[in-house]
Amino acid sequence: MAGDVLTASGYIKHHLQNLTYGQKANGEWGFAHSSQEATEMGFWAIHVDTMLWSLVVGALFLFFFIRAANKATAGIPSGLLNFVEMIIEFVDDNVKSTFHGKTPIVAPLALTVFVWVLGMNLMDLVPVDWIPHLAAMAGIEYMKVVPTTDVNATMGMSLTVFMLVLFYSVKVKGPGGFAAELTMQPFSAKFPMNIVLLPINFFLETVGMVAKPVSLGLRLFGNLYAGEMIFILIALMYTGGIALGTFGGALQLVWAIFHILVVVLQAFIFMVLTIVYLNMAHEHH
Repeated sequence: MAGDVLTASGYIKHHLQNLTYGQKANGEWGFAHSSQEATEMGFWAIHVDTMLWSLVVGALFLFFFIRAANKATAGIPSGLLNFVEMIIEFVDDNVKSTFHGKTPIVAPLALTVFVWVLGMNLMDLVPVDWIPHLAAMAGIEYMKVVPTTDVNATMGMSLTVFMLVLFYSVKVKGPGGFAAELTMQPFSAKFPMNIVLLPINFFLETVGMVAKPVSLGLRLFGNLYAGEMIFILIALMYTGGIALGTFGGALQLVWAIFHILVVVLQAFIFMVLTIVYLNMAHEHH
């Protein structure tokens, strides 16, 4: 763990390394013991810690929301039920103001995206050494606890949204309407000039469409990865003596308070863009 790493760079690398399972270069299956070994495992390697903590957060989300639903009454809500109703109303207001289609899946999807991403982001407020230290005591070499600092998780979510956008684009507009949307804008003209502009329009629209899931996933990953890196750098200050360690403690508190805004804002942005993209999929041009 961190106590066994002699250098600052080794400490940082350790905390940024995922617990990776896959096929090693010698053909055996197992956990990677270094970043190089994890890289050699290739595309089909699994980041076990990312999967574990994302499922844990998702299970907690389901547990508390199902519990709140079972306690729902006609009276004035309080406690957990009041908190859950506030989140549902907040998400519902954003869906009503942004989405103008009739697909019933958007509101539940937006709620799931917001709460799940927020839960994974909030894992960033857990002190960086606590869980990795417990994992090391159990013989687990690496343990990253913030799933959204893993680009595989953020891109997986954004690609899922992208597939829904493609599905509803074809379903609502039809194959011909969707194809026309990709080839008849942003530049429009009468025949035969529209044929000349077709490949240009197709290129521009395709680039714009592909950029949506890429920016959606990388924005969330970049902000959370940077926040986690700062927490790790602050943690290194505790090794610099009493004065530097005291300053690091104060700095960590200030950054944690500020980071609360970041984790909530990034979950909100991911939810809003999901709604916006699905709304665009339902609009006819």
